[in-house]
Amino acid sequence: MVFSYFRVPLELQHRVLFWGIVGAVLLRGLMIGLGVALINTFEWVVYVFGALLIYTAVKMLILREETVDPGENALVKLARTWLPFTNQYHGSHFFVTVHGKNVATPLFLALLMVESSDVMFAVDSIPAVFAVTRDPFIIFTSNLFAILGLRSLYFVLAGYMAKFRYLKHSLVFILAFVGVKMMISNYYHIPIGVSMGLIIGIMAVGVVASMKGSDRDPFPLKSPLDREHQDKS
Repeated sequence: MVFSYFRVPLELQHRVLFWGIVGAVLLRGLMIGLGVALINTFEWVVYVFGALLIYTAVKMLILREETVDPGENALVKLARTWLPFTNQYHGSHFFVTVHGKNVATPLFLALLMVESSDVMFAVDSIPAVFAVTRDPFIIFTSNLFAILGLRSLYFVLAGYMAKFRYLKHSLVFILAFVGVKMMISNYYHIPIGVSMGLIIGIMAVGVVASMKGSDRDPFPLKSPLDREHQDKS
C-alpha cells in the first residue's frame, strides 16, 4: 500500500525496506528498554499492557475494513510541513540538491511511512512478548529475527496475504488470550507449553479456514490491488 501510494519504483523498494528495518530495530530497542524499565519499576504496568492487547483485539474484531491513507499520516504531514520536497525521484537518494537547496525526495516520505507504521505495530507486538518473558535480550532478539525474516519474505507474503482472509480473526483471539494471560499473571501462571499450543492451534485454524475458503471462491483475489481492479470493473 505504501509503495503504491508513493509510486516507489520496484528497484527502489529494497532500499526503503533495508533502511526501514534499520530504523525499526533501533526504535523497537528503545521501546523494549523503556517497557522493561516500566515493568521492573511499576508492576501494575503489566495490567496496562494486558488491557491494551484486549482493547486491540476488540477493535480488530469490530473494525471490518481498515483503511489507511498514507497522506494523512501524522509524521508524513509533519515532514511535508517542515521539509522542502521534490515530487520527482532521484535514483536511490533520500535527499538531493536542487538549485542549490537540499530537498527530500518521495523516497524519504515512503521511509517515514514505513517507520511510523512499524511503531504502531510495535505498540501491540512488544507488550505481547512481555507475556512470555521479561528478559530484554530475548525480547529484542525475537523482534530482530521477526523483522529480518519479514524482510526476506516480504515479496512472497505480499502476494499471499490476501489469501489468508481469516488470519485476522486468529490474531484477534491470540491478542485477547495474551492480554488475559497478562492480566492474571500475578494470580495464575499459564504454562508456556499450553500457551504455545493454543497460539499455534489458533493460527492453524485460521490458515486452514482461509485455504478452504479460497477453494470455494470461484474468483479468488490474489492481492489488494486485484480487489481494487475488480471493484472498478
